Amino acid sequence: MLADSGRSSSRSKTNSLKIYARCFAFLRPYWKLVVLSYTFFLIISGQTLMIPQFIRWIVDQGIKAGNIRIITYSVLVLVGLVLIKGVLTFVEGRSLEIVSQGVAYGIRKAIHAKLAALSFSYHDKMETGEILSRTIQDVERIRFLTGRALQRMLEGIVLSLGTAAILFSMNPHLALLALISTPFVVAIAFNFGRRFRPLSLQIQQQLAVITTRMEQNLRGARVVKVFAQEEEEIHKFDLENSKWFRLSRRASRLRAFNIPIMQMIASIGVIFVIWFGGRLVIQGRLTLGEMVAFTVYLSQLTLPIRRLGMVIAVLAQAASAGERIMEILDERSEVAERPDAGELKGIRGKVSFEQVSFSYFHQIPVLSGVSFEVEPGQLVAILGTTGSGKSSIINLIPRFYDPTEGRVLIDDTDIRGVTLSSLRSQIGIVLQDTTLFATTVRQNLRFGAPDATEDEIQRAAKAAQAHRFIEELPEGYDTFVGEQGRTLSGGQKQRIAIARAILSDPRILILDDATASVDTETESLIQIALENLMVGRTSFVIAQRLSTVRKADLILVLDSGKIVARGTHQELIRTSGVYTDIYNRQLKSPVSSEKLAASRVYGTGIGNNGEGEEVEI
Repeated sequence: MLADSGRSSSRSKTNSLKIYARCFAFLRPYWKLVVLSYTFFLIISGQTLMIPQFIRWIVDQGIKAGNIRIITYSVLVLVGLVLIKGVLTFVEGRSLEIVSQGVAYGIRKAIHAKLAALSFSYHDKMETGEILSRTIQDVERIRFLTGRALQRMLEGIVLSLGTAAILFSMNPHLALLALISTPFVVAIAFNFGRRFRPLSLQIQQQLAVITTRMEQNLRGARVVKVFAQEEEEIHKFDLENSKWFRLSRRASRLRAFNIPIMQMIASIGVIFVIWFGGRLVIQGRLTLGEMVAFTVYLSQLTLPIRRLGMVIAVLAQAASAGERIMEILDERSEVAERPDAGELKGIRGKVSFEQVSFSYFHQIPVLSGVSFEVEPGQLVAILGTTGSGKSSIINLIPRFYDPTEGRVLIDDTDIRGVTLSSLRSQIGIVLQDTTLFATTVRQNLRFGAPDATEDEIQRAAKAAQAHRFIEELPEGYDTFVGEQGRTLSGGQKQRIAIARAILSDPRILILDDATASVDTETESLIQIALENLMVGRTSFVIAQRLSTVRKADLILVLDSGKIVARGTHQELIRTSGVYTDIYNRQLKSPVSSEKLAASRVYGTGIGNNGEGEEVEI
């Protein structure tokens, strides 16, 4: 057991050193400021070590000798040294702060770039609050480590070694007595850090849980109020908050116990100097100035030693924070570009699936052996019950996920062999759950085409049946739409999303034409906008309207991840029982239950034209 514990501790130290090394690598772009800062730090430290010697000289040559002139000039020199030290400390501190903020900037930039590059599967399993906690709180701990914490640690080392060397050169016996407590302080500090690090990791993880719960409650505030679950959500949050409080209380207890002990032991050295040094002065074996210098040196050591406990705590927190950050930076995307990936340009819009199978997290099978081919400009309607694999098909086309087996091709090119940006620039997506950003209408429209002119923006808005309502907004196209576009209705958001897709001019479209949440007039406008959008483009539609299905060149009927029927509406209504069932339950115009009952009882065939197709009633 002891051997296992030793190996675990050794691995922990090795991992911590690797994490520190990777964090400090972000200092590289600021190496000139680092050199400047630590050059000034060494000058300041040298000055700090020399001032007690100067004070010793003043006491022995000025005060003890009664030389007023020496005292006067010495005081002026001391004032000058203090002013110089102040200027150097300002420059050092400012440079160090710029460097540490630069590290935070670099890490956050790297995290954001990594999150943007990771596939949907990573975001499926990670909670937003967890990512926010790592990006904000954990990065802040690394920032402090690479800034003040490192400087204070080096300050403690330089002043401790420098002071010890000077004290031993002045009087070895008194120096030994003065520094006898130092090894105990160091031992306590390292023991404190060893115990504090795992606790710090738990605190940071629990803080991420609290952040996640808060984020979910804010995002779902309307749902909470609709179901009158305020008290329940408060209770759930309080449970998680209480866990964080208990962990923080344990950490505070560790700090409250260890740091005062370190300070108390460090102060023992001063007591020994006064006791033993006073005897040496009386015996004439030590000058009064030397004893004063000893006391000043030890008082100068008090602050770095007192900070040592705090620095050890920061190192422990930073190691935990760095570990969580590196988990993101080391994450491998399940969807990655090949080194030799080419550009996908000037496509016609042919799409092929060849024996495609897909499983979420390689564990949950969704698609099995799906094959079909769509010619350029065709409209494909995808139907199926919930969980049949409709969304998975449309997510594979822009490579939000990769198939576990088989290939997806565009113009006979395997999409895994082209760059993601060139692939996705050819695809436009308009779903029912429209995402808008908290900015102006114009900026939302320009999201897929940043260089679009004002004339192009307005033409796209008109084609999407959105121009009129945009003009009626308080500031027109410059109206701020709020988070998730909450200041707009569902139909307005969807038409803006359609205009955004028109503006990006894709060759392939992926659509969800569900309009159940909007009124009849808005539904009509959206349908006109969608028809304008689909002209001349290969379109995949998760169909929930009869009009869309009837216009489709190809209908794919999914069941349990397989294509169980394919063809046009006229073909499938005659040949596919699964399609007929979906058609009757999901697509057919509503008929009163009384008429349906009468048709079944009396065999009148209401709603049927003899070919199994509905008649307008």
